[in-house]
Amino acid sequence: MGGMFGESKFDVLKLIPEQYKPKTIRIQYPYTSAHVLTVLNNNGFRFPVIFKPDLGERGFMVKRIFNEADIEQYEKKLAADFLIQELVDLPVECGVFYTRFPEEKNGKVTSLLLKEMLMVTGNGKSTLQELIHAKPRAKLQWKVLKEVHTEKLATIIPNGVRVELSAIGNHCLGATFLNGEHLINDKLSQTFDLISKQIKGFYFGRYDLRCASIEDLYDGKIQVMELNGCGAEPAHIYQPGFSLWRALSILFTHWKNMFVISDQNHKRGIPYMPLKEGKIVYRKFKTVVQ
Repeated sequence: MGGMFGESKFDVLKLIPEQYKPKTIRIQYPYTSAHVLTVLNNNGFRFPVIFKPDLGERGFMVKRIFNEADIEQYEKKLAADFLIQELVDLPVECGVFYTRFPEEKNGKVTSLLLKEMLMVTGNGKSTLQELIHAKPRAKLQWKVLKEVHTEKLATIIPNGVRVELSAIGNHCLGATFLNGEHLINDKLSQTFDLISKQIKGFYFGRYDLRCASIEDLYDGKIQVMELNGCGAEPAHIYQPGFSLWRALSILFTHWKNMFVISDQNHKRGIPYMPLKEGKIVYRKFKTVVQ
């Protein structure tokens, strides 16, 4: 499927060299919370950690897990394989889209997305609940946020203090996507060309990663949480106020690149997926995400 949907996140991560990714293991369904806790302890994980479905998209069931009670709640909600991933607590989260044509020696970075987590800033007068309702992006997430921040909702937030409402950098969970095109240069492309050529069969996709700074990004000092294939988008186009017509032009180029890479790979002997097999993958995928 080329990463369009239905791929195992764990199998993709296994292709990435160890120095570029956090410790990640897969828990196969069925499981119990006691088993999961044992696996955590045996593998040296410390709370908090990240749980996410092995098959999933757009932040579906991606959770920070702080304790055994969180594990029990997760077990009740997800009846499928999932990943335990070491928490990458670095300040810069971004998405780097890489493109290389099989018939060409070098590729390049075609999109750089910067993520701003969902936050509110205190004014010394309003409670956390009032601040959430006063911010449109936060208000849309109220159903989730009122459960996550139950104990703090009535607290008045001091003036200038910022409260992170969600640590998951997904657009549908309230994160703001910002355009980082101005940061793309030859060094960034060379760095991700070097990394990408170490991943067998990879020509087109987006690295979702964290790093300590933009300088570290240029130097390849990164931790990749996920690598998404042709189902991923050049997500910098979702910056608020981004031109619709420019976004469409970028998407048309993006889709053309996908087609050309597929065509060149096919000419090199890689078969297209039969429709019958594609339907099987789709049914399995939708069973999990629904």
